[in-house]
Amino acid sequence: MKRDPILTLKLPTGNHAVREPAAFERPNAPFTRKALAAAHVVADPLSTKEPWLEAAIDWDATLSYRRHLWSWGFGVAEAMDTAQRGMGLDWATSLELIKKSVQESRSVDGAFVASGAGTDHLAPGQHSIEKIVEAYEEQCAAIEKLGGRIILMASRALAASAKSPDDYARVYDRILSQVKEPVIIHWLGEMFDPALQGYWGKQDHYAAMDVCLSILERHAAKVDGIKISLLDQDKEIAMRRRLPKGVRMYTGDDFNFAELIEGDAQGHSDALLGIFDAIAPAASHALSYLGKDNQVFREILAPTVPLSRHIFRAPTRFYKTGVVFMAWLNGHQEHFVMVGGQQSARHILHLSELFRLADAAGLLSEPALACERMKQLLAVHGCA
Repeated sequence: MKRDPILTLKLPTGNHAVREPAAFERPNAPFTRKALAAAHVVADPLSTKEPWLEAAIDWDATLSYRRHLWSWGFGVAEAMDTAQRGMGLDWATSLELIKKSVQESRSVDGAFVASGAGTDHLAPGQHSIEKIVEAYEEQCAAIEKLGGRIILMASRALAASAKSPDDYARVYDRILSQVKEPVIIHWLGEMFDPALQGYWGKQDHYAAMDVCLSILERHAAKVDGIKISLLDQDKEIAMRRRLPKGVRMYTGDDFNFAELIEGDAQGHSDALLGIFDAIAPAASHALSYLGKDNQVFREILAPTVPLSRHIFRAPTRFYKTGVVFMAWLNGHQEHFVMVGGQQSARHILHLSELFRLADAAGLLSEPALACERMKQLLAVHGCA
């Protein structure tokens, strides 16, 4: 669809003609893939909490954003790294977030929430394997008590403490033998969190894959799926083809998600993605065509891929800044302030290019508002 220019904005790289937004339609039927958006939290900019030390959340705006995602047909992956879990959002605040999100979902037809359980309430450093098991048990039990579903997050404590792949097996065997409902396991790569280098007890990803798969095979009935976030299409496909029957692959590849979701003759990936938070309208519209007209699916997602690769470029762990920046540009929150002061994690040229790519994807839903807010940010950076 041709999109006409309607505004001009002066960016640091030159004048940019902002076009009218693309017309995205909400789904009228479930997607052919399970699709969960890892949702960000909205900070409270007027809190007296010290922003580098404590998480202050605007609960109304945060829950409103979850309703936005549900309205586009996505499930919500709650209290994940997109919500700055482990980068400002502690376990106590995460549990409050999970409680509120699960409660909110009950008032929305078809809403789904799965929530992250980990070991992040442990002090940094090494711990006994038994202590790590107990930490996982505590968080899993808390989520199950709320009636929530579990995403079993990777553990920094386990990565720091494990002496061999057998230690990973001990932990996951114990937890998976106890959970009430099938969980999603999240293998978060070191590009997202350097503290997770060598997860599963192996530095080589393919060797680590063997360890993980052996655990999945023993507990297939307790595993809905595994999300891998390695930003490597070939590794995800290789693992996908080896999964036990009934265990899903949830892509966490924000670089190659379109091809992985579409799949090939041997299978496809479902999705649990941070980028869905930022591109929900386009991704929803595209997913509605998957299986009916895959060419349209590809055409809709094509301009979102450069945007996603830019948001998730190295240092990848700072991608959250771009996600929140998009929400601010599109009027989902009244400020560009983040938990832990993470709005400063990306430079102004990065954010200017993000603005341009979001416009190219038709994802500036209110161009006049987006331009006004971009002008404000540029002025703060001395670019007026």
